[in-house]
Amino acid sequence: MSSILSTLGLRAAGGSPAPSHAAAFLVGNWVFAHMATNSRWEKMRLGIDNNVAPREDLATIGEAAVKEGKISRSTLNRLKRKDATSTNLIDGFPFLVASILFATVAGVPNETINTIGVWYSVSRIAYAVSYIYGETQAMGSIRSLAWLSANISCITGLVLASKRL
Repeated sequence: MSSILSTLGLRAAGGSPAPSHAAAFLVGNWVFAHMATNSRWEKMRLGIDNNVAPREDLATIGEAAVKEGKISRSTLNRLKRKDATSTNLIDGFPFLVASILFATVAGVPNETINTIGVWYSVSRIAYAVSYIYGETQAMGSIRSLAWLSANISCITGLVLASKRL
């Protein structure tokens, strides 16, 4: 267990300070927000992607595909939730950047910054899964809690940084 914690930078190994994984958390969360949760890949596979007007393709081509029986209403609704997930992750990304940047500049220990990065990342993954695949009020509640958790992780980073500035 301690090797996993050391690898993630949550604990120092062998008496040396824990490395900073701040850049990895930022890049990883950017990729997750912009690429992994983007519906473009699935829309291309389903043949309902419109690269000329991609923000409108689910409302136009998607609805037509449902009427024509090419995709189910459930699939279209999931794709809409996937788009909303990606948008929310992109909207929240600057808050993570600010938190990590301020914490780094303020000299918050790497273990703490890495913990915030793991906390945020796990929260956002839970958010994405519960939003994309959740079709019940309970899953909506889990999504809201995951969203709140991610934001609290960023607030924690800013508060810890402010105590050192």
